[in-house]
Amino acid sequence: MSNATEGTPQNGQDTVRKLDKPHKEWKKELSDGQYDVLFNEATERAGSSPLDGEKRSGTFVCAACYLPLFASTAKFDSGTGWPSFYQPIAGHVETKRDFKLIWPRTEYHCARCGGHQGHIFDDGPKPTGKRYCNNGIALRFVQTSEKLPELRG
Repeated sequence: MSNATEGTPQNGQDTVRKLDKPHKEWKKELSDGQYDVLFNEATERAGSSPLDGEKRSGTFVCAACYLPLFASTAKFDSGTGWPSFYQPIAGHVETKRDFKLIWPRTEYHCARCGGHQGHIFDDGPKPTGKRYCNNGIALRFVQTSEKLPELRG
């Protein structure tokens, strides 16, 4: 993964068809908090999401378009107060540089709708050493025993 490239798909794959849906349309389908994080790149308070403690088997999907982003097997307890994963589902997130703080960071978005999910750090566990630090409000959890929702958008 190249952290310097705008819109770089993870694992060099571009397997997801992008949506061309205006943000104002998403605003009608999401809570104010979800919209603020997903499309204004806000950050939820640490410890505010019940998904941080989610330990069941399943899939974490984008709260906007329902694209599967992470398998529960890639989730770990980072102790940060946000749901954390060591790798996304291949081709389902894209990265770009974020210069909102003094030092540059790598943020990642849903490859389908462009919804902001969180930031990537180099302090995760093996095998990747990465920590995808996700806003819980930007995700929806679907247990293995449930059917994944139809993609929306």
